[in-house]
Amino acid sequence: MGRGVIEGRMTAADGGVTVFLIGMRINGFRHLRSWWPVFRAMPRMLRELSRDGESGMLGHRLFFGGPRLICVVQYWSSHEKLLAYASAPDREHRPAWAEFNRRARSARGRVGIWHETYVVPAGAHEEMYVDMPPFGLGAATEVVPVGRRGDTARDRLSVARGR
Repeated sequence: MGRGVIEGRMTAADGGVTVFLIGMRINGFRHLRSWWPVFRAMPRMLRELSRDGESGMLGHRLFFGGPRLICVVQYWSSHEKLLAYASAPDREHRPAWAEFNRRARSARGRVGIWHETYVVPAGAHEEMYVDMPPFGLGAATEVVPVGRRGDTARDRLSVARGR
């Protein structure tokens, strides 16, 4: 097996989680001033959050959707902690958001940003990792043998069982 691979069928530990997806789309590559500050802001925020064990961010993963789209999947212990970080005047997000809004007036559609937030209660998520290193929610929390939460997706989704 490869480095860090956990053999067998695993799933993430059950528990509530907030999943936050955020990204940017570069609409005009030649206009570096429009998108470069947005591109540089996210790593600073992720470093800040990763160093702060009380922030509520459990983990994150960066994805590229072709040359124009960059997406970060973040796992949070609660939506309250996510919202607290987003509005904290002494953290990286507020000044970055203010700077983006200032620049957006003159950017004229050259960079797009988006986010989606999902508050997922315990029993309302299911995941499967087979012969994988810790990944996704499993990496952000912990992986457990599938049998501990149920052998099938229906078993692991207590909402599917009507609980």
